[in-house]
Amino acid sequence: MHVQRQRQQRQRQRRARRAGAALAAALTWAGLLASAAGCTSHGVDEMLGKPRSPQDAIRVSPDDGSKGVRPDEGLKVRVPAGRLESVKAVKSQDAQESPVPGRIGEDGATWRPDEPKLALAAKYTVDVVALDGHGRRVARHVTFTTSVPDERFVGYVMPENRSTVGTGMIVSLEFNREIENRAAVERAVRVTSVPKVPIAPHWFGEDRLDFRPAAYWKPGTRVTVDLRLRDVEAAPGVYGLQHKTFSFTVGRSQVSVVDAAAHTMRVRRDGELLSTVPITAGAPGNTTYNGKMVVTEMLEVTRMNGATVGFKRADGKGEYDIPDVPHAMRLTSSGTFLHGNYWAEGVFGTANVSHGCVGLRDVKGGSSATPAGWFFDRSLIGDVVEVVHSNDRKVAPDNGLGGWNMGWKAWKAGSAVK
Repeated sequence: MHVQRQRQQRQRQRRARRAGAALAAALTWAGLLASAAGCTSHGVDEMLGKPRSPQDAIRVSPDDGSKGVRPDEGLKVRVPAGRLESVKAVKSQDAQESPVPGRIGEDGATWRPDEPKLALAAKYTVDVVALDGHGRRVARHVTFTTSVPDERFVGYVMPENRSTVGTGMIVSLEFNREIENRAAVERAVRVTSVPKVPIAPHWFGEDRLDFRPAAYWKPGTRVTVDLRLRDVEAAPGVYGLQHKTFSFTVGRSQVSVVDAAAHTMRVRRDGELLSTVPITAGAPGNTTYNGKMVVTEMLEVTRMNGATVGFKRADGKGEYDIPDVPHAMRLTSSGTFLHGNYWAEGVFGTANVSHGCVGLRDVKGGSSATPAGWFFDRSLIGDVVEVVHSNDRKVAPDNGLGGWNMGWKAWKAGSAVK
């Protein structure tokens, strides 16, 4: 009996130890889950390991910024780990955008277009959203242009054919090579409007020609652009390819004024105040440009890496690298955006903490219910965003569509036709 009681006691002790271990494990996991639920995305990243940069997490070929890509190089998208969520590829030729059809492979790791060859003399834009190996969402935005025969030149035109734009839209042609005979090329481009207003050209350097009226377009204006560049000699032995007419319509007026000192943005629609939105602008030392800027690109989500715009650490990496910035609207070609911000708290309307962008409160993944989502949903390419009271210089007229910062007399002086 004594031996039997000892055996039963040992069995009870073993069961108690197993139960205690199970309870400890449950408490440990509960603690981990609770801390994960309550921490920031940065904390989750620390638990899962440092996330890959978007270039590593999403591989796109040709690479961002490539020029003169051969048609037979094709377009490829893949993720080394994780899976693709969406791929949107757009081809732009002669101001006409068309989607590039394609499909994600059964493994979820690759995307290929239905047509393996790229088009000649085209600009491609690729937007990819994926989940990495740890389930974190990353995004990548890539643009590249394809080759043009050596003896030919083309102009990449903004805005797109049949688009509806804001009142600050400037017609802009970027040529694939330097133009020596600028007067001949300028004469071959005609921009007209209904109702009729004076419209003048202005050259920025040897490869960009912009057109605008003396003041913002009136809502409802229809603008027509005639490109008669075919066989126009831009340089010895180099002739134009394009013979195209396209048009766009000016929508409602929306002008937003960012007051960097007051940390606010006043949004006016057709002259009436829609809302005053709290913002954060560039911090001391990284201030936001003053002046009139025009929205040229709208991205629901994109990656922002400081290294691409000069904000580098000693090791050459970016001071910041945010893979999923929501509701991003490009204001300058140098990298100024107005975008959603989910990582800074308590700064909107009270402090300037950015590297030069204008930030509006948002949530991770973006939401139409936030100030950033509200503004994004009500904006158009071509809308004007003006920054005032920032401790910085005025944005240059050739930085994005900054031509509204130049007086009408100076603008007209930029014509090559005298």
